[in-house]
Amino acid sequence: MPSAHDATVLLGHGSGGQMMKRLIDEVFLEEFGSPELLAGNDAGVGTLTGTGRIAMSTDSFVVTPQFFPGGNIGRLAVCGTVNDVATSGAHVRYLSCGFILEEGYPMDDLRRIAHTMAETAAEAGVRIVTGDTKVVERGGADGVYINTTGVGEVPAGLELSGANCRPGDVILVSGTLGDHGIAIMSQREGLAFFTDIESDAAPLNGLIAAVIEAAPHVRCFRDPTRGGLASTLNEFAAASRVVMEVDEEAIPVRPEVRGACEMLGYDVLQVANEGKMVAVVPADEAQAALEAMRGARYGENAAIIGEMRELADGREPSVRVRTGWGSSRVLDMLVGEQLPRIC
Repeated sequence: MPSAHDATVLLGHGSGGQMMKRLIDEVFLEEFGSPELLAGNDAGVGTLTGTGRIAMSTDSFVVTPQFFPGGNIGRLAVCGTVNDVATSGAHVRYLSCGFILEEGYPMDDLRRIAHTMAETAAEAGVRIVTGDTKVVERGGADGVYINTTGVGEVPAGLELSGANCRPGDVILVSGTLGDHGIAIMSQREGLAFFTDIESDAAPLNGLIAAVIEAAPHVRCFRDPTRGGLASTLNEFAAASRVVMEVDEEAIPVRPEVRGACEMLGYDVLQVANEGKMVAVVPADEAQAALEAMRGARYGENAAIIGEMRELADGREPSVRVRTGWGSSRVLDMLVGEQLPRIC
């Protein structure tokens, strides 16, 4: 199995699965291991003297193609960072954006991307306040790469983390899974389906705020991007030392997405999403959290999909899926690369 100790970086090291986790653990955490980084959440939370706590997250977007059904790389760049910061419970305030442009990139396409970013930032209620632009020679950047960094304010007393999950807690997802990954794949490979499949890219800070208000003891949030739901749940299980059990038939998936995954040989639970949120809440707040999700924009297909179980002595944390046939299977993280360049 490839390791971060290999002589070169492989595509699988960016998959969101096991190879990427090892790369982060063995290279970056080894060198940069601050307490905030070691917490393993989507946003790092720290304190600034006199201003309370802030959450900060950064992400780089290298999707191919840059324009796809439901959005473009600019919408991804804003939504991805807004959502990462919002998973901490923060009120997201500001974004930076950095562009690496390839010589010869069409100016009209760049204007379309910038316009979309402005529209999406306005929708999310955030401001783009600083940035950077670099241009590289032809062949050096595949058109355009974008980095965004977000900053938000964390309310006093709110401590969300993937390490907070407890046996008996309930798992929710805010909508249908796999839409983004399959939309990108269909465009990249020129695949035609009976119905259009669009990316789900969306800012979810409003949805998260609604859930926190309805379920004040919510444990954590995570957007299941690279590696999909499988990576997110395995990260939670490892951080909290629990077994997570999900009901396959309760997980919302569009029929056309499920059909595409079956045709292409993908596990929809490992396919990337860009506009969905996973939440873990105490059982007595699960119904309130579900209603809050369904009442928020982008949450109309929210569902309760599983619960936490206590870890038996001598066992390792894991994620198990109960199938419609009455059996169960282990849901692992991706090992290598499933859908290259989907975000």
